[in-house]
Amino acid sequence: MDAAPAAPRTAAIEVKSIDYVPLDERTGKPTSLFPLWFMSNANLTTLASGMVGVAMGADFLTSVLAVLLGCAVGTVFTAFHSAQGPQLGLPQMIQSRAQFGYRGVAVICLVVIASIVGFNIFNQILAADVVATVTGMDTPLLWYALITILALSLAIFGYHWIHRTQAWLTWLFLATFGLFSVLAIFFVPLPAASFWSGEVNWPAFLVQFGAASAYALGWAPYVSDYSRYLPPQTSPAKASFYTYSGVFVGASWLMILGAYVASLFAGLDPIEAVRRAADEVIPGSGIVLLVAALPALITVITVNIYAAALEVIATLDSLHGVRATRRLRIIACAVVAASGFLGAALSSGEFLDSFGSFLVVLLYVLVPWTSVNLVDYYFVRRGTYAVTQIFEPRGLYGSWGWRGLTAYAAGIVAMVPFVSTVWYTGPVATMLGGIDIALFAGLIVSGGVYALLGRSLDLTAERELAAAESARTGIRSVAFGTR
Repeated sequence: MDAAPAAPRTAAIEVKSIDYVPLDERTGKPTSLFPLWFMSNANLTTLASGMVGVAMGADFLTSVLAVLLGCAVGTVFTAFHSAQGPQLGLPQMIQSRAQFGYRGVAVICLVVIASIVGFNIFNQILAADVVATVTGMDTPLLWYALITILALSLAIFGYHWIHRTQAWLTWLFLATFGLFSVLAIFFVPLPAASFWSGEVNWPAFLVQFGAASAYALGWAPYVSDYSRYLPPQTSPAKASFYTYSGVFVGASWLMILGAYVASLFAGLDPIEAVRRAADEVIPGSGIVLLVAALPALITVITVNIYAAALEVIATLDSLHGVRATRRLRIIACAVVAASGFLGAALSSGEFLDSFGSFLVVLLYVLVPWTSVNLVDYYFVRRGTYAVTQIFEPRGLYGSWGWRGLTAYAAGIVAMVPFVSTVWYTGPVATMLGGIDIALFAGLIVSGGVYALLGRSLDLTAERELAAAESARTGIRSVAFGTR
């Protein structure tokens, strides 16, 4: 039985980055995961992703069904990854060294960094547009810089302050967007034809389903970064539940609201559509609602900066070896923030078109990773890892995890025939009339291949090493399926 850890000081700038969180620094309850993930999804970027289906010609009811199903599917994987944090006390990508190897995980890290920076580019664009609309000053570079500084400042303070801020913002969101959502139903009803056209637009349904799935799944590569300070006694079921409910409620609510305002004001951008809808409810309230939406956009940029900084450090450590210091984490945060700023400053094109395409690609590259990681954690190793070996370049898990990398590549290849995008449509997708089921092909193939290859692992020796490590260092290495 572990001794009850002393409550750590959480008021100062966080000192940790990719290193293991010892038991005496563990604190918090799984309920804290709900406001964190609720507010990470309750923002205008999420709302914009819910407008994709309507933009393709879907009616509101079709879009709602696609959003609910997509969020329900994508959030499953994110929630199960979240349960790994309290058990292992490690960032998600560091834990993935067990599947992909000490150096091999850098391949996955680079994919994740690109996806996070991509999200932040879109977040920056929307946030700057909000400020420009509110102030009447169309100076995007100034707004990008201001938003970046604010988001970066909170990311530097780190894990505990991010959790606190998201909890506070939950109340602001409920008082503003909660009221707006309820009043809009009564004061701005949808025309009957926009609500339900009488038939399902399947291509639009599937694109919206894919966008919702990808958005909810997009948190998976770093969701346990935000649960790793919880005590190891935290129930995996509770950690999964509060993460799932936070992501699902926040994402589905805002996406449905996005489909609603898109159905009301076809062709308008997300910000103008929200403003017009709010003004229809209470004249002049559009600007107030946009001002209330701005903090959530800034903090979701923070959430992404913090997580991407950990991925940057994990990549550097895997390729060359670095000291995981607070200073390095701050520098990495600044580099990620600058990347988002530059991406937004150099971007062009229609927001919804670019964002929809980005979400599709994100789904393709993340699905094989999530399948490999979850199969390894829940079915192959069942949560038993020798934690100190994860930090050894020539340790138990090797430099290149050929099993994980092979399964990941197999999943990518398996999806190609099922892909349906504006750039390429696979033969199976063509036969199905443009229906994209690549998600399921990638999940099944990558997970199945890894499960087969994982049978050659010497799990008995690994468990013995993990037990010895736990007895020697106090690191709680045996996590899942044991008490």
